[in-house]
Amino acid sequence: MVKTPAEIGLMRESGHLLAQVFAMLDTFVVAGISTMDINLKVESFIENELNARPASRGQYDFPYCLNTSINHVVCHGVPKASQILRNGDIINCDITLEKNGFIADSSKMYCIGKITPMARRLVETTYEAMWAGIRTVKPGVTLGDIGHAVQQVAEKAGYSVVREYCGHGIGREMHEEPQVTHYGKPGIGMALAAGMTFTIEPMINQGSHKLKHMKDGWTVITRDKKLSAQWEHTIAVTADGYEVLTLREEEKTLHTTE
Repeated sequence: MVKTPAEIGLMRESGHLLAQVFAMLDTFVVAGISTMDINLKVESFIENELNARPASRGQYDFPYCLNTSINHVVCHGVPKASQILRNGDIINCDITLEKNGFIADSSKMYCIGKITPMARRLVETTYEAMWAGIRTVKPGVTLGDIGHAVQQVAEKAGYSVVREYCGHGIGREMHEEPQVTHYGKPGIGMALAAGMTFTIEPMINQGSHKLKHMKDGWTVITRDKKLSAQWEHTIAVTADGYEVLTLREEEKTLHTTE
């Protein structure tokens, strides 16, 4: 689980490239395009512009380069040519990228046109919850401390935290140990050490945390059909704090890497 400085350097490069994918999508993800359009754009950009590999394609036999999860879809939404983005939608784009043998994993919410105040509050609170977890990270802190920090923000706003899916260690493989839950009790679980790398990726529901799995074998929705939101970053534990390996340009003025 603990990476060498050289390995973290390679992961940093993968993370920097992945941030560029989201920068490209910032002007592309608009009303009127399909989720398959997003998939094809991401695939071409990663392969042709960044000379990297879309790590999600082929993982667990998944055929596409990203997950596109709209409105009440919690995670693992499958891109479709027939699924057109409309004004008022919220969509999570969850993308992985591999370069030089190391994988970066990140996701971002996009708000299409004019969304409702309730939807915007959910998106913004989920982002705050992710950062509450990130800011907790340093050697000696436990996984329970991270989960508790995320859960406190979400539940204070009246939302629920998804239990069935969590963050994970990452490096040469997309999913490594440890599992990083987004709920928990302070002081419980594995203690962090410098060199560990993992994702923090809370899925926060407007209503109940209960889920329903669709017949396609991938898509997961809220059982009550209320909205869900998710944000994700890949994190490295440093000697005295953390580094966000997938930090995006627009975040650098708000969230400095510590």
